[in-house]
Amino acid sequence: MAVRVADAAAAASLLGLLLLVSFCSAAQSITTHGSGGGGGYVSAVGDPGMRRDGLRVAWEAWNFCNEVGREAPGMGSPRGADCFELENGVDENGQRTYKVVHRVTDADNNLRAGDPFPGAPANITDIDLYAPAKELYLGNLCQVADSPAPWQFWMVMLKNGNLDTTAAICPENGRPARPFPQTSRFPCPGGAGCMNQPLVFHNRTALDATGRRLRGGLFGTYDLDAADLGSKDVSYYSVTWEKDLGSGDAGAGGWVFHHKLRTSPKYPWLMLYLRSDATTGFSGGYHYDTRGMTKIVPESPHFKVRVTLEVKQGGGPNSQFYLMDMGSCWKNDGRPCDGDVTTDVTRYSEMIINPETPSWCTPRRIDQCPPWHTFRNGTRVHRTDAARFPYSAYHVYCSPGNARAAEQPTTYCDAYSNPQPQEILQLVPHPVWGEFGYPTAKGQGWIGDPRAWELDVGAMSQALYFYQDPGTPPAKKRWSSLDVGTEIYVSNHAEAEWTLSGFDILVPEDCVGSSGGGPISRCL
Repeated sequence: MAVRVADAAAAASLLGLLLLVSFCSAAQSITTHGSGGGGGYVSAVGDPGMRRDGLRVAWEAWNFCNEVGREAPGMGSPRGADCFELENGVDENGQRTYKVVHRVTDADNNLRAGDPFPGAPANITDIDLYAPAKELYLGNLCQVADSPAPWQFWMVMLKNGNLDTTAAICPENGRPARPFPQTSRFPCPGGAGCMNQPLVFHNRTALDATGRRLRGGLFGTYDLDAADLGSKDVSYYSVTWEKDLGSGDAGAGGWVFHHKLRTSPKYPWLMLYLRSDATTGFSGGYHYDTRGMTKIVPESPHFKVRVTLEVKQGGGPNSQFYLMDMGSCWKNDGRPCDGDVTTDVTRYSEMIINPETPSWCTPRRIDQCPPWHTFRNGTRVHRTDAARFPYSAYHVYCSPGNARAAEQPTTYCDAYSNPQPQEILQLVPHPVWGEFGYPTAKGQGWIGDPRAWELDVGAMSQALYFYQDPGTPPAKKRWSSLDVGTEIYVSNHAEAEWTLSGFDILVPEDCVGSSGGGPISRCL
């Protein structure tokens, strides 16, 4: 424990140093969009629509309970970044030239627990504490001055779904767990060590031979002894980003992120998302200070999300492909999270567009349904009202494990896959979601049906049911993480592939305010 206390102090000192730097940043203008109604919208992200030539992208890898546990052999702590600017010049013929100037070095990305951060007063040797401290360090290198707050990067998130239940590594609803026998619900095919971090190989963004196209990416595997990354028996992931220079200047084009994910017999449960996280505070499922792209944290019901998505391979029947995954954190009494993992609760809502995903919520299984559904017009319907409740709009609902008054019957959420209790509400395409811009029928937005979506995420998230203790004031639903990607659950040889572009979060211009946690989109 003495080591952890010392490491925590070092991490706090590093945070103070980086915050001092961030508050010294100059401000730039906010991008404004037409609203189609009264007043305009502004982008809540630093790189609206992914159009900026000078990209900021980072990556993180989590074990089952969103920690590190153990660094992969030969790899640094599982945080990295690719951030750069373009320098303009003129050649001997008077033609414009470009040069990529990176702000993060390979040495920065290779930092591992125990390595000192430049300017930090002490080393951090605790592996779990070092990774979030490294994220802050990389965020400082990538940070862009802006108004109303600086921002850092888009975040690629990787997660290994293996859980060694016999090792009791992950807490149970935020409290120390006891070992228990391995079950099919929690795979660990390789036995001890199955929760490892992946091998990560980074291709730094560079100009192609024409000098007009930028390309970079990362790829890797969880199979540490893999000899052939092309083998179907080897897990694999890759994310490649590409952009033609200047393609986003007039509002079209921009960066295209190409994702691939493959499970294997030893790693059958894997996740890959592209996230827009808050630039400070807690992000979804993450109980450390974060860095990200969302400079104004959106609050329900006042925000929308734009994204263009093309699914090329779906990942099989167990692929929970999220058109939109919302993540936040508040306590059951409505107060904001404060880092106490025994009382903080991660809140998720996810729209799954895989047409093979069934509705477990049925009139005979109301324990899989939220207690209430609220229609866009405000009408509330209880799950026992078989004539009016839209059961087939929901895949499943589960209550937080520390809910003291959850309406019965209920299913409690998995107690181990977050550092704290969690509440999950998973949706599937249905006509009731059409008023919010979401898919209304199975197959919409799936393979062969690429779409540019404008989702009224704020209004829909305001209508969704989330648990609160009786008699407590309603929580402020502030969504610190919004992401797109897939979670392939227990499938030996599943493959998913998709491209994403044009990601943006829009908030009403007259709703931009502030709180103790930074800028928020709150209409008073």
